[in-house]
Amino acid sequence: MNVLLGDKSRFAAEVGEPGPLCRVDLWATGKWLTCDDNMAYVPQFRRDVLNAAAWLRSGEGSSLPFDGLSAEATHRRLWQRAGDDDESEADHQLSSRFRFLLWGPTTDNVVAHLFRERDHVVITLEFWREEHLFTHPEDAGAVFVVEIPAEEFLGILEGIAAALGAPSSESRS
Repeated sequence: MNVLLGDKSRFAAEVGEPGPLCRVDLWATGKWLTCDDNMAYVPQFRRDVLNAAAWLRSGEGSSLPFDGLSAEATHRRLWQRAGDDDESEADHQLSSRFRFLLWGPTTDNVVAHLFRERDHVVITLEFWREEHLFTHPEDAGAVFVVEIPAEEFLGILEGIAAALGAPSSESRS
């Protein structure tokens, strides 16, 4: 059973047959995000997705932090010195506040930031692995931007968790 949630041209997830490992394909702006590793370890992945949904549902999230900069330019500025030896603690804190899709090996091939703009979320994504950029040169330096109603995005996240099934502790009850 495959479950498709959302719209691949904006943000979507396709979840395969649940089990300890499960195929999870994510798309944003028509780009296949999980192209390097689409097998998720379900307990960890489900927990991370539910945590992201709870965080958003609680009203968390901040708008674009730099006046006058687009989402793409903001992404570049936040990611510019991330992890560098000269990155200040303040820069690290600021960048960390917006980091998104930190859902383990399945999503660690992209750098993503999430911004909340009233009742929408804006997600920026960039592929960073050299192997990916070598085989997909059109992605080199590209920042992909998704704007989606927050409730629609929350529905996708909650749908992913549901499609992955109940945690093993719940299924034994």
